[in-house]
Amino acid sequence: LRSFSRLSLAFTPKQNTKHTTSRFLHGKRRKSNTNKKTTFSMSSSTTTDTELALDALQLNEPRFLELLEKLIGESRFVQNTGVGTAFVPEEDRVVAHVLKCLDPFKVENGGKLIVERKTYVPGRSNVIIRLPGKGSEQLSFVGSHLDVVPADPESWNVDPFKLTIDGDKLYGRGTTDCLGHVALMTTLFTQLSEIDGFELNTSLSCVFIASEEANGPGIGVDGLVENGELDHCKSGPVVWVDCADSQPCIGTAGAITWDLKCQGHRFHSGLPHKGINAIELAMEATTKLQQEFYTKLPPCDLEKEYKFITSSTMKPTQIRCAPGGLNQIPPDATVSGDIRLTPFYDVEEVKSFLEQTVEEMNKKVGELPTRGPWSKFIIDDPKNPSGGEKIVGKLSIEWGEHLLTGIACDLTSPAFTKMCDSIQEVKGKAEPYSLTGSLPLVHDLKSAGFDIQLIGFGLMSTYHADDEHCLLSDMKDAASILAKLIKKFH
Repeated sequence: LRSFSRLSLAFTPKQNTKHTTSRFLHGKRRKSNTNKKTTFSMSSSTTTDTELALDALQLNEPRFLELLEKLIGESRFVQNTGVGTAFVPEEDRVVAHVLKCLDPFKVENGGKLIVERKTYVPGRSNVIIRLPGKGSEQLSFVGSHLDVVPADPESWNVDPFKLTIDGDKLYGRGTTDCLGHVALMTTLFTQLSEIDGFELNTSLSCVFIASEEANGPGIGVDGLVENGELDHCKSGPVVWVDCADSQPCIGTAGAITWDLKCQGHRFHSGLPHKGINAIELAMEATTKLQQEFYTKLPPCDLEKEYKFITSSTMKPTQIRCAPGGLNQIPPDATVSGDIRLTPFYDVEEVKSFLEQTVEEMNKKVGELPTRGPWSKFIIDDPKNPSGGEKIVGKLSIEWGEHLLTGIACDLTSPAFTKMCDSIQEVKGKAEPYSLTGSLPLVHDLKSAGFDIQLIGFGLMSTYHADDEHCLLSDMKDAASILAKLIKKFH
């Protein structure tokens, strides 16, 4: 599926099956009931008691809020900036509350749920919940994670580590990303388990993962995949529950961080012709790299088809240079930035292309544009001006550890159609979207053969933000949407 040219040719994006979303743009919102536990008598019609139960299911609001309050209360301890940094999460603090909520509904306690705890690093568990069906089909909900990004209480108007309810708004670190989803999915599975006469043809599973917000190889979903714990999910769609705005996210971008290192020559700024200004070299080299990037990776039709707001981008975001006085030509500088790459271009091919571009600039560094008549990137050695030795500016590009690959969801998948239909029934319309933000792990799962579909019910406007919050009404709608989706797989 990947079609890439080499350096001399324009990049050709991958092709994909055409799709239509217009059929999801109409419909009426459905109203809901508030049953805590529902019993259905057998019906002689074609609608089964299970289908009636799923149609009637509404979020158990007290149970959801009680659990969410406990999870947000642990958010201080599950902040994550990576192994070996200031914030290493203790996901087991969240897991303990989830397991306690699930306990009465487990098979061993007379319920229907099979609950497993998978731990690869002490204190940092994952949770797998299963609700077996009669048939061999499978529908899985994966991706809701047990860690959060850090929060600075001084920047918030409420305590980030305590659930604050203000009308429809639920404030606290993790309410949108992603402890709100953990509380939602836990509550939903307990409600499914307690419905009398409830029996699905399709087996359901839900997976809560550790170590999503920062690096931690082998701790979270990658460890689960490596140990075969998600093999059962391959027999059906995987709904990744970690997006926002209650609409299908059909595409994400890859994220590549880069450092362009520029070596010059320090000298007195009153004699600029005897130095090589590393900042000026960095400016010209960055400009050249961006020009080549946008020439070789132009906007493509698939980006429009998938409703990406922007095409692939490469931009500098930081610059630093050697310490020194304002009257000194800087001897080295580093420009750092990131690339957001739509999933129709290949990460490794783009990296190789940019490395080749840097090599070509090094060969012709003296031909790069300069600032004024006395700025040069190749100079005579000031210590031996008559010796014929030259000092030459040098460039190198290095890649950061933060590397994610985007995905384009399969829009021919029945799961996509059914998810849009379910959203339309509850929200009135389905509006699939793509974004050049990035999600970790999902590309690896898709490459491993999983049918990945993306959805989430928090607010994009508060993702990783101060005063993060979600809406209770959105979470109530989410329970209805997911119940209708499950019904369509029954």
